[in-house]
Amino acid sequence: MQRKNRRWSRWTAKLLDLPQDVVFDLPRFTMIGNRQLYIENHRGVIHFSSDLLKLHLSQGVLEVRGKELTIRAILPEEVFIEGIITDVKYLDS
Repeated sequence: MQRKNRRWSRWTAKLLDLPQDVVFDLPRFTMIGNRQLYIENHRGVIHFSSDLLKLHLSQGVLEVRGKELTIRAILPEEVFIEGIITDVKYLDS
């Protein structure tokens, strides 16, 4: 049944010209240089320190490593990070 739902969602997204991140609840990352990172569609902060941020996603975990990391803004589904970002990893569940 899940396979049919996925096909239906894919077909609907194509027909209505919707982005897949909206249809499938996928995370979206926007990185500006190595200084800023904007993450949409997260499910909560697992861990935060000045050198590591772990975010729970709908499918997996996002690890952001760096120096002097700060959370500039946090909303129910959005996070804005600043600092010197050295590594971003998406760990599939």
